[in-house]
Amino acid sequence: MNKNYYAILMAGGVGSRFWPVSTTEFPKQFHDMLGTGETLIQRTFQRLEKIIPTENIFILTNERYNDLVLEQLPKATQRQVVTEPAMRNTAPCILYAALKIQKENSDAVMVVAPSDHWIEDETAFTNNLQQCFEACSQQDILMTLGIQPTFPNTGYGYIQYNEEANAIKKVAQFTEKPNYETAKQFLSQGNYLWNAGIFIWSANSILKAFQEFQKEMTTLFEKGIDVFNTDQESEFIANNYPLAENISIDYAILENAENVYVLPATFDWNDLGTWGSLYDKLEKTNDNNAIVNANVLSEDASGNMIRTSGSKIVVIDGLKDYIIVDKEEVLLVYPKEKEQDIKQVLKKVKDTYGEKYA
Repeated sequence: MNKNYYAILMAGGVGSRFWPVSTTEFPKQFHDMLGTGETLIQRTFQRLEKIIPTENIFILTNERYNDLVLEQLPKATQRQVVTEPAMRNTAPCILYAALKIQKENSDAVMVVAPSDHWIEDETAFTNNLQQCFEACSQQDILMTLGIQPTFPNTGYGYIQYNEEANAIKKVAQFTEKPNYETAKQFLSQGNYLWNAGIFIWSANSILKAFQEFQKEMTTLFEKGIDVFNTDQESEFIANNYPLAENISIDYAILENAENVYVLPATFDWNDLGTWGSLYDKLEKTNDNNAIVNANVLSEDASGNMIRTSGSKIVVIDGLKDYIIVDKEEVLLVYPKEKEQDIKQVLKKVKDTYGEKYA
């Protein structure tokens, strides 16, 4: 296994559209969302281990999830858990991790991957990643894996690429979540991919890009170079990390850089961002309901996403296309077509009944 291969596993998000299962205390990446016996972060860690040495997989997360990470990933050591003392989006934490990795291995190439996505064909994923690692080892490029769109989804960002014979294509532009008409237009053009948020680059290339496009942030973190990977690191980070700008890697680097390339992925992918996307991924019953944990008796009920804690008996009649989620003190019964509003619902619950349910 190549000792220069590294991973940064992004595991700091809350996944609030998966409320009430995903909460601030216990976000979705630490849950077995599909009822497979493995949590999403466990599945992702194992997938990366097929190509990356176990000790080179770093988990980026919020301080509060440090113990959860170590509990769920017993092969990982404290050295591999990189905690952020404040939520500052993806750019600062990627810069921080890249500086740590470069200090440890100046030949490092790394993948930055979300910890809560679902990939069925892991062999295809490994092959695609290998291709990107090799390209990034040889050239000063920033890469991303793009997903072939299957329908005009308005919940994803899109990547337009230049049509060329090479497997790895130059990125023309990134577009944030478009409206339905624009998404339809993108699909008909044929040179647009979904942005899965999976990035590959060498430590040197990404740090060079940060120095060019994020001078202030780079200066802030480079002050800590001497203490990175030592006992003094946590004190430096506690004092300086909160001073970093709150900005995503897309806005901070990728939309400015000229050397961004994409490999159209050959694996299927689901970002498991909402209850509806989980419904799409799961096997269905004869009446087209998707069930996790529950024992269901249904009459004239179809298209529902049903999940309970434990093997609770659920009886439903006359309900179509609903999300039904039972978790200890919360029961959610909500139309699937309004799933994007669950964030707002969560806010109302917090305002009305307090933080403990969030």
